[in-house]
Amino acid sequence: MKKILLSGVKPTGRPHICNYFGAMKQFVNLQDSYQSFIFLANYHALTGTEDAKVMEKDTLDLAIDYLAIGLDPKKTTIFLQSDVPEVTELAWIFNCITTMPYLARAHAYKDAVGKNKEVNVGTFDYPILMAADILIQDADVVPVGADQKQHVEYARDTAEKFNRIFGHEFKLPEPLILEEVKTVVGTDGRKMSKSYGNTIELFADDQEIRSSIMSIPTDSRGVDEAKNPEGCNVFALHKLFSSEELPEIKKRYLDGKIGYKESKDLLIENIIKLVAPLRARRAEIVKSPDDVKKILRDGGDIARERARAKMLGVRKKTGLII
Repeated sequence: MKKILLSGVKPTGRPHICNYFGAMKQFVNLQDSYQSFIFLANYHALTGTEDAKVMEKDTLDLAIDYLAIGLDPKKTTIFLQSDVPEVTELAWIFNCITTMPYLARAHAYKDAVGKNKEVNVGTFDYPILMAADILIQDADVVPVGADQKQHVEYARDTAEKFNRIFGHEFKLPEPLILEEVKTVVGTDGRKMSKSYGNTIELFADDQEIRSSIMSIPTDSRGVDEAKNPEGCNVFALHKLFSSEELPEIKKRYLDGKIGYKESKDLLIENIIKLVAPLRARRAEIVKSPDDVKKILRDGGDIARERARAKMLGVRKKTGLII
């Protein structure tokens, strides 16, 4: 039996290069090695989305994005979080064994408080719903970015506490982090993030890609001057897009044989090589939205059947079945 892989992404806007290398590409690469479950986290998206039309559009767009990058519904169960309502029941049960000080340690909550935001209960309770997402499907591994490892730690802690109080029911999932893509650098040198406005859109057209790369700041060293590749944000992106040429590019940096404009032009060319076929595939998939919806419905049926079976054991152990 293959181990179970599970992850989910909120349908909030268009995916960018960091989303692709940090998570989406992993799903495609791993779908032959694991029994994979990928959900569109629309319950989680409700913490910040209050427009039904926006939610529907973003969710369908995200499903199309995943199919366009090569996620295969014959290998991966793709489903809507909201098609498995048992997950909210499990989250409530977990809430009843979880303390508020424990939840107050969550990075997202602390960040929101630090920015003087008025935090809704959904944001505060976010880690518990995510723990329920993971544990209800008996996940063995959860692909996450290095900065999201805490989500899996919350799931493990919650599973251990439930098992200790009520009896063994849940596996302890492990985070799956690819070391080489822990952090993807944005156009301003910080981590790529929509909140920083420094992203490169995954399905951007050629001109949008060019504009994004040409906006990356560099130092004032001339073409013939030696440059530090490890201190260059353009070179940091070459590590993702120019792997075959990377040793030669690095040598030219150190020897003063390449200017920043040429480096950017090469990077643009290699990004387009990756993005263009994905963009073309997406343009075909978007023509058949009903097919995409059926994939989600079928995936939801599979995920919900598993959730119902898991909840039967949970209800028995907690005394909710008489």
